Amino acid sequence: MKTASIGIALENALLWSVNMLYSWVLVFLLIGVGIAITVYLGFPQIKNARDIFHSVSGSRTQVLQGVTSFQAFAVGIGTRVGIGNIAGVALALVMGGPGAIFWMWIVALVGMATSFAESVLAQVYKEKHPDGVFRGGPEYYMRKGLGWKQAGIIFAVISVVASGLAVPMVQINTVAATFNANHDISPYSTMLFTFLLLAPVILGGIKSVARASEYLAPIMAAVYILISIVVIILNPAAALAALVLIIKSAFGFGPIAGGILGGIFIALVNGARRGLFSNEAGLGTTPHAAGSATVAHPAQQGFLQSFGVFIDTIIVCTVTALLILTSGLYEAGMDPELAGSLTAQSVSAQLGSWMALPMSLIIFIFGYTTAYGAYSYGQSALDHLTRNKYISFGFRVVAVIVASLGAIVKLPVVWAVSDLLLGLGAIINLLALIALMKVVRTILQDWNELRDSDDMSFKIAKYPELEKQADKDIWV
Repeated sequence: MKTASIGIALENALLWSVNMLYSWVLVFLLIGVGIAITVYLGFPQIKNARDIFHSVSGSRTQVLQGVTSFQAFAVGIGTRVGIGNIAGVALALVMGGPGAIFWMWIVALVGMATSFAESVLAQVYKEKHPDGVFRGGPEYYMRKGLGWKQAGIIFAVISVVASGLAVPMVQINTVAATFNANHDISPYSTMLFTFLLLAPVILGGIKSVARASEYLAPIMAAVYILISIVVIILNPAAALAALVLIIKSAFGFGPIAGGILGGIFIALVNGARRGLFSNEAGLGTTPHAAGSATVAHPAQQGFLQSFGVFIDTIIVCTVTALLILTSGLYEAGMDPELAGSLTAQSVSAQLGSWMALPMSLIIFIFGYTTAYGAYSYGQSALDHLTRNKYISFGFRVVAVIVASLGAIVKLPVVWAVSDLLLGLGAIINLLALIALMKVVRTILQDWNELRDSDDMSFKIAKYPELEKQADKDIWV
């Protein structure tokens, strides 16, 4: 009995720690750092809006070796736009009211600058791996840009465990639960099916993940957005009313108790929390994808990943919110336990019960792309720790097995440990971002000087101090 009591106490302490970290510490730290980056860089999400929205153009240019800019972007989209994204919007609505969506928009605008900064740094300090693919991320710019070798190792270990193993596991767990609840499909069947689909992608390494993401992630995101837009078009008056409700509720005049100030605070905290962990800006995860790309200038990938934040939150989260609000299923004060299925139920309620299976398949694909995308982040981090090809391949095998087993095991503690590790890693990453802001501003200024010139490539020799830290052979 004592052992069981201690176990329960430890689990409760872990869950409490995660809740405090994510509800208070990280939310305000991420927003604060994001605002500081925005101001220090001169509001790049506004001044460089043209670059951000034109960043996809030419990003699919093929390279002899490595990963194209678009492929790296697609890996990021595949992990950003996932199950947590769709369910997270529903949870933000239930916990914070419609006004939470407005604050998700604000957080996304700030996050675009943060994502730009960490992606630029991932590019500047990336390294070429023997397989011909670049590796980059927070552990790389901590070690090379700041000399924080130990911090880089800690961050890499966190990424290997949390991103590479735990995140894929919990994603597949959610997929299995969805298929079991909605279609009575055995979790063991989901486990086998997942294993067969994940194995060829993950065992092929980062290049294989990039190739799979290039088509699957953007197409599935587009299909989901299209379904949501169809529902909104069929209910134009309700959609307009929902937009008005979102804006009114953001300032305390919506269906949330607690008065005006209380309503604003509840909406802000819940919207900020779900927005930040939907688009991942500042967490240090997507820089692993950004650092793998082959580009002529570091700013190019920064703009493209910034565009990913826009797609994730401003587009996907908004259409999801309108989808739910126009369905009539949302009610103020409803049980948060109902949030997980609210989006799928909203589609079925408006387009018919036949949409249950397509929505489940979309959820499966989102879980699938998130699983192998998160694995690639762990792989990039592992390659920072060792270049032993046998350890690398062993990690891929373990990643496939662990992700597949996620379908048949209960994961509350695994999920909490993963969240705690990712949160602690985010704090380390934010400190590194602040310390390296001068480098990011240098890169942005260099891009702005070169804009519209015939040669947009980055010449690191112009910056002697930076040349000493980064791999100058990459930026000749």
